[in-house]
Amino acid sequence: MDKPRNDSALSNAAVFEVDAVEYRYEDAAALDGVSLYISSGESVVLLGANGSGKSTLLKMLDGLIFPTGGSIKAFGAGLTDDALKDEGFSMSFRQRVGFVFQNSDAQLFSPTVWDEIAFGPLHLGLSPEDVKERTEDTLHILGLQHLRERPPYHLSGGEKKKVALASVLAIGPEVLLFDEPTAGLDPKTESFLIRLILQLTAAGKTVVTATQDLRLAAAIADRVMVLGEDHRLAGEGEASTILGDRELLLTANLIHDHPHRHGGVEHFHPHSHLKDHHGNEHD
Repeated sequence: MDKPRNDSALSNAAVFEVDAVEYRYEDAAALDGVSLYISSGESVVLLGANGSGKSTLLKMLDGLIFPTGGSIKAFGAGLTDDALKDEGFSMSFRQRVGFVFQNSDAQLFSPTVWDEIAFGPLHLGLSPEDVKERTEDTLHILGLQHLRERPPYHLSGGEKKKVALASVLAIGPEVLLFDEPTAGLDPKTESFLIRLILQLTAAGKTVVTATQDLRLAAAIADRVMVLGEDHRLAGEGEASTILGDRELLLTANLIHDHPHRHGGVEHFHPHSHLKDHHGNEHD
């Protein structure tokens, strides 16, 4: 699937500016001096192996946790605990930035799919008519009309993911943050999600995705930022350049050397064990 290029993205104003950010979980480092920027309209993939800190960084971009060192700006303003205690700043930020969690069960809490999607627009203070229109539109866009009266906890994993995404899209955010969006999805839902992300970026949305799925990164990214197992930024650049750098991907534990024997001689070849939509593995 070809990614529509957004070549003007790098000239746009920065949505996020991350400066020498550090974060620790008790005695363990999750991020160690990470600096980066994300511009309006970009699709950026934060690529890293498990435990590299990519999900931690994504949560900081959403103001769910805060750096223990360094700083983050969002839309030119400091993104801090104190800033988000200001009602006006918090409401503006939460309307502009939406987060889609890896585990949909952590995001869904309403009695029906309709209520789940309507929750955000209601809390934006929209009129009942506007809430109804926005909810109906979102149900239609994601093909969820037939599930409108179903309890979210009765849905399949793919259906839950769509409802979680719908609850975010209904707010109308400028920026969408995805944490491991394809994890555990069936091929049909995964393909749907990739197409939707491409449509969002084509519409000018800023998309930041944390993943270790190289095929997903190749499909959706303008730029890729690799977090190493030392919790530092190991590399960044255009998707084609970074995903073609086998040494970088090996060092970051995103692909691995797999031994083969040819004529009694053992050779090592790099493998990523990525799966296509039919479940077949590819290097």
